[in-house]
Amino acid sequence: MRAAPSLRRCVCLLLAAILDLACGYLTVNIEPLPPVVAGDAVTLKCNFKTDGRMREIVWYRVTDGGTIKQKIFTFDAMFSTNYSHMENYRKREDLVYQSTVRLPEVRISDNGPYECHVGIYDRATREKVVLASGNIFLNVMAPPTSIEVVAADTPAPFSRYQAQNFTLVCIVSGGKPAPMVYFKRDGEPIDAVPLSEPPAASSGPLQDSRPFRSLLHRDLDDTKMQKSLSLLDAENRGGRPYTERPSRGLTPDPNILLQPTTENIPETVVSREFPRWVHSAEPTYFLHHSRTPSSDGTVEVRALLTWTLNPQIDNEALFSCEVKHPALSMPMQAEVTLVAPKGPKIVMTPSRARVGDTVRILVHGFQNEVFPEPMFTWTRVGSRLLDGSAEFDGKELVLERVPAELNGSMYRCTAQNPLGSTDTHTRLIVFENPNIPRGTEDSNGSIGPTGTRLTLVLALTVILELT
Repeated sequence: MRAAPSLRRCVCLLLAAILDLACGYLTVNIEPLPPVVAGDAVTLKCNFKTDGRMREIVWYRVTDGGTIKQKIFTFDAMFSTNYSHMENYRKREDLVYQSTVRLPEVRISDNGPYECHVGIYDRATREKVVLASGNIFLNVMAPPTSIEVVAADTPAPFSRYQAQNFTLVCIVSGGKPAPMVYFKRDGEPIDAVPLSEPPAASSGPLQDSRPFRSLLHRDLDDTKMQKSLSLLDAENRGGRPYTERPSRGLTPDPNILLQPTTENIPETVVSREFPRWVHSAEPTYFLHHSRTPSSDGTVEVRALLTWTLNPQIDNEALFSCEVKHPALSMPMQAEVTLVAPKGPKIVMTPSRARVGDTVRILVHGFQNEVFPEPMFTWTRVGSRLLDGSAEFDGKELVLERVPAELNGSMYRCTAQNPLGSTDTHTRLIVFENPNIPRGTEDSNGSIGPTGTRLTLVLALTVILELT
């Protein structure tokens, strides 16, 4: 009776060995791959080991979360002459095979799981196939394709008496995975306080509890300091800054109205007065990141750098946005220099304006590269514009059907951005138009039908003679 359990154990082992001989032996695995870069050639390798006769090899690309399998390669042993149809069931021999699939130029759309399915004949019957499979996830990276630095909420005016926040936005597109984005100022990395949400445009100066840091290591422009102090002294003495507009109601000098040529006045005043809220303290920077997935699998990253602007030290400061990505051999960068506008170049067309012409006065560039984009405001010195408005916002001022009364009128263009402002003046000279006789303008100075006033005078003369 005691020998019965041992006998049963021996019988079980024998049956297992017989089943193993009948079913065959098959293991499948795919060699792992590190992340690859889009555009590279990739080879997927499927290794399998078996002692049976191979039936087929099928490669699948899995999409839609595993619900769809797309067949990309098939090998059917029944239609191949590389294998013998003779088989010795008594001889057991392990054979190692490898099946490869090559993707010559991998794309982002190739990213995802792949499966290798292998089938061998059952050793007991040729009608049954034993299957095994392996899988791998192909991770395709893509370097960013574009990088750009812009200023948020522009164009914006120069704030002379109140501190304001300023935000630079670095936009990086086309990367997978999302790149690491950071800022530098004058070549040095910026230690910024991370923000979970971007600051509101109308919020006041941002505060940080970190220790105070001095700006003694920065070189300040003595000329700017002296000019700002002199302007503040002038303000204390009751004087007005150069960019202040004169009182309304002033009329042009009659002698100016008779000047025969067009005159451009190169009168440019750069507003560099710095109010009392400006401190010689290194600003506290705040950084916010946002990521937006694209339909092609890439990610757009926006990095917002915000701080309280100090025109005294931020003017002509170089800011750079740099990007690190595993698909890049070196950082990718874009840089901008904060610069206040200086010396707008005014172009007037036509250069010889006549009564009834449409005159266009356009700001055609500056003496320097300006960033961020400035805003433009046009005013007429001493009076209102032709349409009756006090000012006009835009890069180009259009005066339609100019009357003779505008001869000698002076126009001011104020160009400003958060770093500063500048005023430029130009004078309009209006010549007579031989096609429009004198006395054909209405009370508002606009051109009426030719001879209208003359017809009224003749009619009045006829009535007087009849009476």
